[in-house]
Amino acid sequence: MAFPPRFLDELRARVSLAELVGRRVRLVKRGREYVGLCPFHNEKTPSFSVVEEKGFFHCFGCGAHGDVIGFAMQTGNLSFPEAVELLARQAGLEVPRQSREEREKAERQATAQSAVEAACSFYEETLHGPLGRDARKYLEGRGLDVAAMRRFRLGYAPDGRDALKRALAQNFSQPLLVEAGLVKQPERGGEPFDYFRHRVIFPIGDRQGRIIAFGGRILGEGQPKYLNSPETPLFQKGRVLYGWAQARAAAAREPSAIVTEGYMDVIALHRAGFTTAVAPLGTALTEMQLEELWRLAPEPVLCFDGDAAGLRAAGRALERALPLLRPGQSLRFATLPPGEDPDTLVLHQGAEAMREVLERARSLAETLWALETARPADTPERRAALEQRLEARVRSIADRTVQEHYRGFFRDHLFASRGRSPRRGGRRGFAPIEPNAGVRLNSAPPFEGKPTIEPTALRRRRQEVLLAVLLNHPFLLSEVEQDFAEIPLAPDLDRLRHEILRLLPLNPELDAAGLKLHLSETGFAGVVQGILSSQILKHAAFARPDADADTVRMGWVDAKQQLEERHLRQQIADSAQALAEDVSEENWARLQGLRAALEAKNGEDGATGGGVR
Repeated sequence: MAFPPRFLDELRARVSLAELVGRRVRLVKRGREYVGLCPFHNEKTPSFSVVEEKGFFHCFGCGAHGDVIGFAMQTGNLSFPEAVELLARQAGLEVPRQSREEREKAERQATAQSAVEAACSFYEETLHGPLGRDARKYLEGRGLDVAAMRRFRLGYAPDGRDALKRALAQNFSQPLLVEAGLVKQPERGGEPFDYFRHRVIFPIGDRQGRIIAFGGRILGEGQPKYLNSPETPLFQKGRVLYGWAQARAAAAREPSAIVTEGYMDVIALHRAGFTTAVAPLGTALTEMQLEELWRLAPEPVLCFDGDAAGLRAAGRALERALPLLRPGQSLRFATLPPGEDPDTLVLHQGAEAMREVLERARSLAETLWALETARPADTPERRAALEQRLEARVRSIADRTVQEHYRGFFRDHLFASRGRSPRRGGRRGFAPIEPNAGVRLNSAPPFEGKPTIEPTALRRRRQEVLLAVLLNHPFLLSEVEQDFAEIPLAPDLDRLRHEILRLLPLNPELDAAGLKLHLSETGFAGVVQGILSSQILKHAAFARPDADADTVRMGWVDAKQQLEERHLRQQIADSAQALAEDVSEENWARLQGLRAALEAKNGEDGATGGGVR
């Protein structure tokens, strides 16, 4: 949700930054500032400064910077709304609700969550009572003692149609139990019955650790072997990872993440000291779950069985992840010994065996290469097919910088597979064409003179103006997202763009202040400061914070059209220069195509005005 600026100002005024930081860092007062060892990187000499009267912290070693909300986000691995709510509770402030509908929704969810929590307690106590004897026996056979069962709040759903329903009937209505996914209403009518019956219960928590759903493993024969709670207002399976709250607390101390396939794997790894282990809920990782993983660590390790099913699971995860890769953000893949999963490996061979598996994890690029080269490429046709598949994979990566590095990685591997040294020189594809191969020298007209090239500083300024519009008016992104994703940007601005495109869909009501704070806290402070400087905004009134919505929209369209036209003209100049240096059919065709595109664009846009020249 979006928070009113006055509320955020009051929150920052109420919470002492020095006191909050002082809970994690030993601070020494020096004049008007406090100094200490930075909590975000290892150092021996203090370079971390807290300026209480101005409400910000700054590290002169690693560049970390922010206010009290930013510190809570970074140290607690929290989203912006979560950090605000945490600090508000500490300060005794009530978080404002925007509408009656939002309040009613929150109240319904709180009541449903209370019912789920009560169900969790019922399942726990049943496991440790007379009815839970067989379930306890099963868990003990999997290597768990009573202390472990209590620690992970494991339970047992007794065999019968209405044991849970009867236990909760006094405090919760039947419709609420249905809405919370605890009992099921038959499609053909009749009395609702317990959703879980004769199953070992694994409670599933949300990002704060509150129980929102359950997974159930049947005892004895029956299908399905594992059953998850149905989708409810509290629980959307594709957004949740089992063990996430515990992993987040551990990752705040040492960023890492391990992804396994099942509940017991997560429990076994946590008990063995691998406390950042999580698991999807019986399905392939979703895009939303991948984003959650990257909140824990830049390169989570996915553990899969070494059999055919494990390879297929790795392939599915890899395919989902490729479009989302960004500089410094990827996955690694660990292969377990045949017949083992993390649970059995730790049980039979100990934590050291698991640690060795994790240390041997391969990068995403290496894993992709292994998957694609599993088929033979021993003929020209098969080799061509391999190159086609690799190029298709590379093109699926949205970030252009990462895309080019993957293209280079595969090019080097292809040359090495032929016993040759890596080669460079081709902008696209994996096998650069030899210079002037098949060129008809009389196929292009002579080129006279050197084309005029727009200064780099002016080209960058046009790009910065468009980013300034979205930083000051994030509401616009929902209207221009596709155009924003496609405009040409410098590499550092492109990285900022991808972070904005990643963040705002996850927090659609994030305001300009929250957006800027998040970007500053994730390594973009310098870029954001440059974009919002007076040197940029003085050229574009429509990008300033006080511009009205219609002015913002019209200014965006005009500035985007100018940027695209200038970019086309720059490409034409580059292509003309390339043609002068290498008169080839390819260069000639590219130049003609760009000229045609410019003519078509001018015909569509007509004369533009009022933007940045």
